[in-house]
Amino acid sequence: MWLTLLVVTPVNGQHEAAQQSVVSLQPPWTTFFRGEVVTLTCYRFGFSVPQKTKWYQKRKTVKQTPGALVIKAHTLKVHESGEYWCQADSLLPSMHVNVEFSEDFLVLQAPPAVFEGDSVVLRCYAKKGIEAETLTFYKDGKALTLHHQSELSIHHANLKDNGQYKCTSKKKWSFGSLYTSNTVGVQVQELFPRPVLRARPSHPIDGSPVTLTCQTQLSAQKSDARLQFCFFRNLQLLGSGCSRSSEFHIPAIWTEESRRYQCKAETVNSQVRKQSTAFIIPVQRASARFQTHIIPASKLVFEGQLLLLNCSVKGVPGPLKFSWYKKDMLNEETKILKSSNAEFKISQVNISDAGEYHCEATNSRRSFVSRAFPITIKVPVSQPVLTLSTGKTQALEGDLMTLHCQSQRGSPCILYEFFYENVSLGNSSILSGGGAYFNFSMSTERSGNYYCTADNGLGAQCSEAIRISIFDMTKNRSVPMAAGITVGLLIMAVGVFLFYCWFSRKAGGKPTSDDSRNPSDSEPQEPTYYNVPACIELQPVYSNEPEENVIYTEVRRTQPRQKHADQESESPRSRCQMAEKK
Repeated sequence: MWLTLLVVTPVNGQHEAAQQSVVSLQPPWTTFFRGEVVTLTCYRFGFSVPQKTKWYQKRKTVKQTPGALVIKAHTLKVHESGEYWCQADSLLPSMHVNVEFSEDFLVLQAPPAVFEGDSVVLRCYAKKGIEAETLTFYKDGKALTLHHQSELSIHHANLKDNGQYKCTSKKKWSFGSLYTSNTVGVQVQELFPRPVLRARPSHPIDGSPVTLTCQTQLSAQKSDARLQFCFFRNLQLLGSGCSRSSEFHIPAIWTEESRRYQCKAETVNSQVRKQSTAFIIPVQRASARFQTHIIPASKLVFEGQLLLLNCSVKGVPGPLKFSWYKKDMLNEETKILKSSNAEFKISQVNISDAGEYHCEATNSRRSFVSRAFPITIKVPVSQPVLTLSTGKTQALEGDLMTLHCQSQRGSPCILYEFFYENVSLGNSSILSGGGAYFNFSMSTERSGNYYCTADNGLGAQCSEAIRISIFDMTKNRSVPMAAGITVGLLIMAVGVFLFYCWFSRKAGGKPTSDDSRNPSDSEPQEPTYYNVPACIELQPVYSNEPEENVIYTEVRRTQPRQKHADQESESPRSRCQMAEKK
């Protein structure tokens, strides 16, 4: 009778990685002589005792039948040929085992399954009463060396040991009596498949931890075997060596370490070892996602307020250290803080704190920089100062006047406005320092109080008022002019008098005191000189008497401006004063 050993095959096409029930035989053979008994035992994967067991023979549940005797829940004694298997708890059913009870004189006994690395014994077994003189084992029809013992040992089985085996026996003192056993097929199976290396996560971020797993699965019939695992990067052993764990943890993996990784699984005695294919871990460069929080929420901060900056980073593995940088208006960058804290605080800001801020997050290998965000410090304007370009508060009619208004402190943009007696003359917005100017032509109607205001949105400030008046040329020149006229008339009168005396002497030869020429005579007489009336008209021009001083006065009448009381109360200067009180 020819028998073929049934190899281990997963039932119902289940993947070999699924946990399967295990069946074992004692004695560990599949062929016996009729009348002998073999014990089948059912285990869970890993050879642990199940709580519940089902036995099957030819696709039927085995109960107490003439061919089998159940002595324990997981043990079955068999003395009848057939195909048997079991199911432990809810695991997959075990492999099927063909048990043969033979009536031949010689049988070749073999284990139900052979795995790589196993030490296998094939037993050439004869019935009682037959004494064999010589035994010969055959593989694939070729005789192996003669044996005087009934067992053939195969050490560390591998694929080259696959084949068809049988044995022959020659009886003592018998010529030509030769017994041949059944044929047994030996198929060396994988103890475990070639491992597969996996990385978790499969696409790690630069600097993040990674766990390598060397995945393989022992056969259910050899689930009690012990394996150890080794991990390699570019053929260099990682860690301290091989261990029983199928996982290896890398605390941080970097893009420059995105190289070839492999793992190796082997038995503890190193009889069976297998290595995975090379695997390149695609490490992605970290992309930092910054979130900045500002208190106050606006990027416009008033002088003296609290400024709180907070920088949070996502997508970058830690631990992280943070640095803060500020770029001022001159484009000069300054490192202002470095700590493990992502918060930066200024208790009271001033104008020097204005600028562009950004944070930098650094781990053990990389630095990540946030985008810059501007912080504007708003400073209220100081009281402006109003000045005149000439420095004089009196001017002549038609003079060009230039007013200059400037606040020494205050954030731009500053709106300057000029006023004359609470009436706006004009305004100007200034983005930088220097103040604003206002030009006008001086006239009598322009005499009065001038002031200016400065406002950058945080409250208007008013300057001190300046009074500008017209310069009165008539009043200031009256005394010198009267004196000049008086002196001129005096000289002219003296000249006329001298001329009169000279002319009288030349005409009559008599002195002017002659009685014949006395105007007191009864007969009137004409004077003896000519062209004198023009001089006579000038006589009353000058006199030494005080009450006859001549004073020249110029009087002009102007219409006063009418202002309502409610307009006065709402004037820009009043509003500035109210703002100052506030």
